[in-house]
Parts: sequence; C-alpha cells; structure tokens
Amino acid sequence: MIVDCAIYRDGRRIERPADFAVALDEARASGHAFVWIGLHEASTEEFDRVSHEFRLHPLAVEDALKAHQRPKLEVYDDSLFVVLKPVVYEARSDRVSTGELMIFLGDSFVVTVRHGEGAPLKAVRKRLEDDPEFLAHGPTAVLYSIADATVDHYLEVAAELQTDLEELEAEVFSPDGGGSRDTAARIYTFKRQILEFRRATGPLAMPMARLSGVGPWGTAGVPFVSADAQPFFRDVNDHLTRVNESVDGLDRLVSDILSAHLAQMSVRQNDDMRKISAWAAMAAVPTMIAGIYGMNFDHMPELHWVWTYPAVIVVMAVLEVLLYRQFKRRGWL
Repeated sequence: MIVDCAIYRDGRRIERPADFAVALDEARASGHAFVWIGLHEASTEEFDRVSHEFRLHPLAVEDALKAHQRPKLEVYDDSLFVVLKPVVYEARSDRVSTGELMIFLGDSFVVTVRHGEGAPLKAVRKRLEDDPEFLAHGPTAVLYSIADATVDHYLEVAAELQTDLEELEAEVFSPDGGGSRDTAARIYTFKRQILEFRRATGPLAMPMARLSGVGPWGTAGVPFVSADAQPFFRDVNDHLTRVNESVDGLDRLVSDILSAHLAQMSVRQNDDMRKISAWAAMAAVPTMIAGIYGMNFDHMPELHWVWTYPAVIVVMAVLEVLLYRQFKRRGWL
C-alpha cells in the first residue's frame, strides 16, 4: 500500500497530491521540488501505476516486487535503483532478522518500497521534514539519510551481538566448561545470526564506495546524486567498514569458541574414559584373585589354611588402595 506521498519544495512539505503524474510535473516545473512516495509491500496493481508514471525500469520494478535481493546499486537511463537490507535485533529471542528497502531515485522524485519490518523510513522522513535546509538538497538528501540511518542501526545491532557473544563465551569457559547439551546448538545458532547479518552488510560495501567516490570509481559520481554529497556518503561508508570489520571479528571469535567447546568436550570425554578405565582396573584385581580361588582344585595350595580367606581379603584391599592412590596421583580419579 501507499504509506505516504508528498511534494517537497525548498525542503518544505506541500499538501498530498491527488495524482502522481501531476505532482511530478509540478515538481519538475518548479525546479526546486521533488516528489517522495513511500510504499509498503505494494501490490502489483499499485506498483504498476507508480512505475508507469515515473517510467521506472522494468527489471528494477521486478526486483522491487519480488524482493529477496542483495544490497546493490543499479544505474538506468531514467532512474537510480538502490537496495538496502535493514536489520532488526530481537532482544527477547536474541535473533537477527532482515527486511528489504528499495529506493528509486530520479529527476525530481524518490520512490521507496519497503518489505518486512525494520526500515527506518518513518523516522527518516520526520527528521528530514524537521530540517528543511537539509531536505532542500532534494532526492540526494533522502538517499543519504536513509543509508545513514540504516548503517547506523547496523552499528547498534553489532554491539548487541558483541554482548551476546561475550555471554556465550563466558558460558563456554565457565568452570563446568559449557556442559549444557544445547551449548553447541546455541553457538551454531549464533553463527547463523552472524551470517544473516553479513548478508545485509557485506554486499553494501560496493554501492557505498561507489556513492562516496572511492576505489576504482574515483570522483566521477553517480547519476541523479549530487557530487557535493560524496563526503557525506564517505562518512556512511566509513561506518559500514567498521560494521563489516566487527562482523568479521564476531565470525572468527564464534568459530574459535565452537572449536574450544568441542576441544573441551573431547578432553572431558577422555577424562571420563580414564576414570572408567581406572575403576575397571581396580575391579579386575579382586576378580582375578576370586577367580583363582574359585577353580576348586583338590590340592590347591593354602586351601586348608585357617587364615587363608582373611589373608586374601587383606591382600585384595591392599592392592585396591595402592591402585587407587596411584590413579589418584596421576589424575585419573
């Protein structure tokens, strides 16, 4: 559905237009105005109207309708198409979920298409409307503000994941060594959350570098985006670089924690096997002696001695104590 539609002239909002085509013509005729339309999971019919009036490229329209796209930047003849993946951290379940945000940027218009939750569009629009001087820079200001809000939220999610990782690390390296049966499952689930986060942040590096004019693109700029905005996009790109470095660090640490947990489980199993072996060895001594005396020979030595039975019991007890002390000294028990 269409969430909001407005014309902005010199950074100030004008009443909601009744027709897209008329609004776009008015904005272009003014020279200092643009149209911003916001859609949330729009139907095919609704989006067909918008794409027809704004002459959006059919490939970009298809991507916007189907969603499930990687972050990217595509340049077409009449518009610029940007895909972002806002991230939401669910504190109750410690889960990361992603939405999708498509931005069409053209001559005097911005069309945003949102899928899922977490896109910061409402807050961004409110903040821009409260700052007419900045919004007067047109569609470029909208694109920058959306990208900046999205990447800044990445930093917050990365901080939350860092806290969760520290808690998981404390559990694994606790005195019981993360002995809970679901510890390995929790570690693997956390690694999946990092992978989901990486899918949102990693592919965005190239579009942000292109918008900021760094790398192989130099300072050539991007169509429909003011070249004066490159320093602002460089700031966003710097923040994104920090996020990606943080994600890489989290991924390495959680892999190390999983390896440490598996090593601890292996050591614990070895300790258990040594204890079982020690107790089995201690049980074998009286079993052997009792087996010898249970063979029922007619002329068995010591068979008719009065103190034979107590002597055998004492011998078994002494041997058991010696074995116990020896295994205890070696740490097997």
